[in-house]
Amino acid sequence: AFKDKAAAERYLYSCYGYLPNPRAGANSLDFFTADEVVTAFEHETFANFPKGNYTASSPVISYWNTLFQGIRQCYMLLGNIDKVPGLPANDKQQYVAEAHFLIAYYHFLLLKCYGPTLLIKELPDLNVPVSEYPERAPYDECVEWIAAKFDEAIAAGLKPEQTGNAYGRATSTAALAIKARMMLYAASPLFNGAKSDVSETDDLSGTYAAFKNEAGKELINTHFDLGKWERAAQANLAAIQAAEAAGHVLYTGTPVTTAMPLPDDPTERTLRLTITDKAGKEIIWSDTRKEGTYDLQNKSTPFLTGASWCGVAPTLTMLESFYTKNGLPIEDDPAFDYAGRYNYSAQANENGNTLNLNQNREPRFNAWIAFHNSYYEVNRNGKFQELTQFRENDNCGTKGRTNNYSPTGYLNKKGVPPLFSRNGTSGSIVDYYWPVIRLAELYLNYAEALVELNRLDEAKVHIDKVRTRAGLKGVDESWVNTGIALDQNKMRQIVRQERTIELYLENHRFWDVRRWLLGRKYFNVKAKGMNIGGLDDANFFKVTEVNFARIFYSPDHYLLPIPSGEVDKSAKLKQNPGY
Repeated sequence: AFKDKAAAERYLYSCYGYLPNPRAGANSLDFFTADEVVTAFEHETFANFPKGNYTASSPVISYWNTLFQGIRQCYMLLGNIDKVPGLPANDKQQYVAEAHFLIAYYHFLLLKCYGPTLLIKELPDLNVPVSEYPERAPYDECVEWIAAKFDEAIAAGLKPEQTGNAYGRATSTAALAIKARMMLYAASPLFNGAKSDVSETDDLSGTYAAFKNEAGKELINTHFDLGKWERAAQANLAAIQAAEAAGHVLYTGTPVTTAMPLPDDPTERTLRLTITDKAGKEIIWSDTRKEGTYDLQNKSTPFLTGASWCGVAPTLTMLESFYTKNGLPIEDDPAFDYAGRYNYSAQANENGNTLNLNQNREPRFNAWIAFHNSYYEVNRNGKFQELTQFRENDNCGTKGRTNNYSPTGYLNKKGVPPLFSRNGTSGSIVDYYWPVIRLAELYLNYAEALVELNRLDEAKVHIDKVRTRAGLKGVDESWVNTGIALDQNKMRQIVRQERTIELYLENHRFWDVRRWLLGRKYFNVKAKGMNIGGLDDANFFKVTEVNFARIFYSPDHYLLPIPSGEVDKSAKLKQNPGY
């Protein structure tokens, strides 16, 4: 593996090979598994998570072993890199820095999934006796060690950006950004007191007070520390400054061309292309693996035998999270007929009736959601849009199918480039890089921390950056005529809702609901949509429960289970509560 320069480079790439694929539709832990969408693919592996069908003896999707293998691989690189003949000093410096980054990142992923983890600080001896096996370190100790490891990677020489064939490898900007996300998670209620004053949250403080390692140390702090929010704010500000200095900016779209004439609304076009345009500079770190046949694009697009399977359906919860065209929650906007949102009426265009809920909504709704009698912008035999209709016998209806259909009468458009081609009976997936972290998230991370510090005016500045790109007025201007006071509690709702909308279907909601301690409120209820068995408007436009189980146990499901086979190997390895 270290016989020459080429072998060493291949070994470096093998260190990246343990990264979970964030958009592997059938097997991703946090992609289709929150309450944003419900799919026609409940038979696939991922669907065990929203159903609550995972245990320590059958964890279904577990990154535990994989991530520790990745950590070992990186330490082996560090231990052997000096032996490579003819390796230029600059390359060696980069490989060492990237290995430190990956060690930190793999530990962060363990922290995110399982809470307090084992800290692997050097290459373990394969012959270490059982009596010397490590035990889980307290959560806050893990955070400090991982943060220091990210800093070590930066000091070792990580580049601010990677280009060419190296694009997608670690950068100093990504290190700061991931560290900032970790600090936000550490400050959140789940790991900062294990309870919250916000209504409908779960109280885990009693459970975690008894959650201790072999040495008797409390593994998750049950005492609130406001200083964690200050550290989160500082870390996210530093990451924002580094990202902007490296040239990262919010994506602002591309001009209309004959090759891609739609969407022609400039704001909706920008939003549709934000994560799919390779030329954009918003994404700070990407996963560059290509999308598979059974991933997002084919599963989201209007039904076409053998190519598009019409099965990723936004839920009513997600649909109601988007703002009105006035930039307000649907229940706060005096101009929106909230009481009549489930009635239907004719649209201003020629496309016929649709639910009132679908009309007069913000650009992100129109850019990312296909609803009854709306257009889905894809290339179908030279036509760049397709009218979507979801009654039983319509083009996107079930037509008697028990698979490949929309369970809610809506379809997702986010992450599907308008150049996705549907010709005849074939589809052509568009290659683009998946955002692991992007600038808009950092703005919202920072804003959330500022809200918790009650620095509300500063928080609005960064929320407004995201809102402005989305074609909305700022927070103050939007809420000025509602009579609603924008105090800390309301601003907390606003920043969380903004995050839910902007980061929709980007691997965040699965974790956000948990860190906010809202698992039972959102994940323990069945999804709702339209009556997809309806043959006409009167029967279709009825709010209907989707008959797929949705189960969330507290405190069990706030952390993932460590595989029982691993716990059996060491008395020091304490299992997570509830398993």
